[in-house]
Amino acid sequence: MSETKTWTGGCHCGRIRFEAEMALEGLKICNCSFCQKRGSIMGFVPENAFRMLSGENEQAEYEFNKKVIHHTFCPTCGIGSHSYGTTPSGATMVAVNVRCLDGVEADKLTPTLFDGKSL
Repeated sequence: MSETKTWTGGCHCGRIRFEAEMALEGLKICNCSFCQKRGSIMGFVPENAFRMLSGENEQAEYEFNKKVIHHTFCPTCGIGSHSYGTTPSGATMVAVNVRCLDGVEADKLTPTLFDGKSL
């Protein structure tokens, strides 16, 4: 079991910075048309476990299909560090791209596939 800790992260140029309280477990790779091209490894946290440190009002956003997930990205470097949306129960969740966390070695992670293509 991976321990929960506060991670910092952000985009490539540093304009977008955040911190997230999370364990590096339960990670997903989605095969939908967007995520397939983006190459993210996502970890999901409740809204209260995610805090923007800089660039909150500077992010660009992309939505597609049912427009229920807000895919944010830095307008300068184009990196998508996180997305957010609402669960069926109404809770706001943040999907953190763990490739954007400081000090994480993505090749050491063991994400599982989420079949977003079938949704």
